[in-house]
Amino acid sequence: MADDPEQSRDQRHSKALTGRHEDQTLTKANEAIALRPKRGKLTLLSLRIYNVFIYHAQQQGVDSDKYTILLSDLIDDARFNSNNTQLLKSHIRDMQATTIEWQTGPAGKRRWDSTQLLGPATIEEQGRGRPCTITWTFPEPIREKLIRPSQYTRVLLELSSQMRSYAAAVLFEIGARYLTSPSRLTMREDVLWWASVLTGRSDITKVDYRILHRDTIKKALVELDALSPDFRLEVIEHKRGRKVEELQFQVVPKAQRSLEPDVSAKNTFDLHLVERIIALGFKKPDAQDLYAATDEGVLRAALDHVEARMHNTSLPPLKSAVAYLKDAVKKSYAGSAPEPEKDLPPPQIAMSERLERLREDWRYEKSQEAKKNFESMPETRRRECITAFEEQRLSELPSPIARSWRKEGVNSLVASSSFFRWLAVHLWTDAVTDKELLEFAVARSA
Repeated sequence: MADDPEQSRDQRHSKALTGRHEDQTLTKANEAIALRPKRGKLTLLSLRIYNVFIYHAQQQGVDSDKYTILLSDLIDDARFNSNNTQLLKSHIRDMQATTIEWQTGPAGKRRWDSTQLLGPATIEEQGRGRPCTITWTFPEPIREKLIRPSQYTRVLLELSSQMRSYAAAVLFEIGARYLTSPSRLTMREDVLWWASVLTGRSDITKVDYRILHRDTIKKALVELDALSPDFRLEVIEHKRGRKVEELQFQVVPKAQRSLEPDVSAKNTFDLHLVERIIALGFKKPDAQDLYAATDEGVLRAALDHVEARMHNTSLPPLKSAVAYLKDAVKKSYAGSAPEPEKDLPPPQIAMSERLERLREDWRYEKSQEAKKNFESMPETRRRECITAFEEQRLSELPSPIARSWRKEGVNSLVASSSFFRWLAVHLWTDAVTDKELLEFAVARSA
């Protein structure tokens, strides 16, 4: 006797509500990567929520027209780090109001769809002692393409969720898509297109590329290099004269790691941001909500601006640092900027930055040496190093990386680099001298 479709669907829903999948690998349709909103906006949290929705819908199957999971699972899988359901609802409403365009099919048979990002959603309270659930739908024109894509990229939710800026999260998915292509070159698009895609905004009409590169692209590449275990990206600029008109990215496997990492790589995570927000007068839950819902790069820049304003004695004191920060976050740079100044020479890298880059190269090389030393250690010595690392460093790691370490230990792709950098510091306690740096630079260039 054939299976009852309704019974099968109920069984899938039951499994979704009771069982968790350890290896949460999303097969994301290539058309859903690098979305450019035509109306509305996309945020880091909305991208995480969307990926979680697609992942769980794929587990429940294309035969369903709506999908249900525990609300707590959505919060955990999206790494929301907040219990503010109203904030979550706000992002879902934004997703429902965001319009995207979707083009599929071979050359000559292309199909164009204009649709909402997300369909109706329902959060249902089951009563005291019973968990809340969330049910959602996808617009019909793209539902099957999302749930059962013909061309897709595998994205591990754990890695994707570690990105702390929207641009880095988007570039991570783009890099994963083109990592296996023969040329490893991404799509080539104009600067305005990239500004919209990397900020999730639909209202950008003018772009100063220097600011886009400085405040968005450069920081996202640093973050990606620090967190992606498989690849990094290099931006390729296509110019007309001195003006950059188009961009694409080269995907570089980590085996070919750059010898010139950015100095700000060590600042990818600022674990004191919430404390800085609280210091301005926010209550702790409100500070945590702001942190969870805001691109970390935008938040850090806004905090720097507010703190500089507070210390400027030539201006009257702020009436409300809380209101001023909220306004600074709202008005943050997102790709649009004033007209660029003309005839400016290209920026030169300061000697101090060159030296810091060299030191970062040195630290990377020593971490590789530390890895080799660790692999040759007796088992008892290895356990001693791991125990010391967990006592001294684990509590300072970002929660996704710490969670990956607790699960896989030194075999974790995303956490092992933190361990070997820590180990290098403890194996070679003396600070590197200028002479050693010079010898290192000469040997590397030979």
